[in-house]
Amino acid sequence: MTKKELVTKKVSAISLGCDKNKVDLEKLLGRLKDYGFEIVGDIYDADIVIVNTCAFIESAEEEAIENILTVEKLKEQGVIEKIIVSGCLPERHFDDMKTNFPSIDLFLRLRENDLICQKIEEMYGVQITKPAKNEERVLTCGISYAYLKIADGCDNVCSYCTIPRIRGRYKSVPIDELVNEAKNLADRGIKELILVAQDTTRYGEDLYGENKLIELCQKLSKIKNIKWIRLHYLYPEKITDELLNYIDHNEKMCKYIDLPLQHIDDDILKSMRRRLDEEQTRSLIEKIKTQYPLFALRSTFIVGYPGENRKKFKKLCKFIKDTKFDYAGFFPYSKEESTASFFMKKQVPSFIKKIRAKKIKLLQQKIVEEKIKDIIGSEMEILVDYFDQSSGEYVGHSQKLSPTVDFGVRFVDNGNVEVSTFVKVKIYDFDGSFFKGELL
Repeated sequence: MTKKELVTKKVSAISLGCDKNKVDLEKLLGRLKDYGFEIVGDIYDADIVIVNTCAFIESAEEEAIENILTVEKLKEQGVIEKIIVSGCLPERHFDDMKTNFPSIDLFLRLRENDLICQKIEEMYGVQITKPAKNEERVLTCGISYAYLKIADGCDNVCSYCTIPRIRGRYKSVPIDELVNEAKNLADRGIKELILVAQDTTRYGEDLYGENKLIELCQKLSKIKNIKWIRLHYLYPEKITDELLNYIDHNEKMCKYIDLPLQHIDDDILKSMRRRLDEEQTRSLIEKIKTQYPLFALRSTFIVGYPGENRKKFKKLCKFIKDTKFDYAGFFPYSKEESTASFFMKKQVPSFIKKIRAKKIKLLQQKIVEEKIKDIIGSEMEILVDYFDQSSGEYVGHSQKLSPTVDFGVRFVDNGNVEVSTFVKVKIYDFDGSFFKGELL
């Protein structure tokens, strides 16, 4: 087969896992598009299907395997020709995956992402070409916002986390590269950058010997068409007064703090290898809520971690009740091989973990319901993300509502709205997942 024949193949992808993984896939698809492949949205229209996987916890692996089995059936039926599995799953279980899924044509290791075109050439027996550098991603989140991955890997070695073994040590992307990528995104219509990494607040320390997150945000803020910059995954021990003041005073910075706390009990925090204890955590939360009352506050927590007895769980519930986070996610502890917590005693039974997760989610739901009462009747500036043809409504999000993880806002068009623009709406209702707004 020649290259000319090869590029007649259509490629589609299934995106799984976190937004950092999504950025990897977008860059991978960008290389394929630059090579000449047509990227299609429906896997049934494709010749080559990529399953970009997550392997962070057991449930993510199960979801990945389900999707792999689905595309394997399509290959057996002759609907598609080739299957590529990328992302964290082949990185974590490479040998096992090759043994258990012999019909998969390529397991792409993370370090091989830049060679995706050459790997496909090899699959089809095409003469191998030299890899070309490609800066333009295939955007999968629309044209209003995009994730900017500022680092990969992690140095925190939390006792429950598999990321350091999968992704390696923390590695920051140079500032100049990120600014160039952001300018490209802005030129393509992107209005909001969501900065992501396993630990965003540690940005630059490995590369420059000192923290460079604020400097990076300053340079991104100078990009004319970027109006909002949002920070995700701010580890609490690195949230300084300087950073909080910067977010507060820079009009482009979303007034939104996303910090994964995981727990509040000292024994659990120490066992998790978290760097802040209960007193320090409470002090940080109090500072944010007191000095920056307009900031939206999001966090994530693990329930059912080894050693979490009824008393410690009740302490966590009281902390949630007292703090009244704007948004919070709760996840049952997942016992993962190659982590320190895997070998710990006092493992909590699965049924208790599920019960606790359900209970604390209901508690947070009641808190959110009370907060929503204060939002009804207020006005919001909304970035329009897309038009929902099924409902005839536009969907967007505000500075204090991060897309996909928080609630969205729906409103009816007056005939003048465009995607990736900003509009003002007045909130009049909430349906459980979306605020309902009236366009002003």
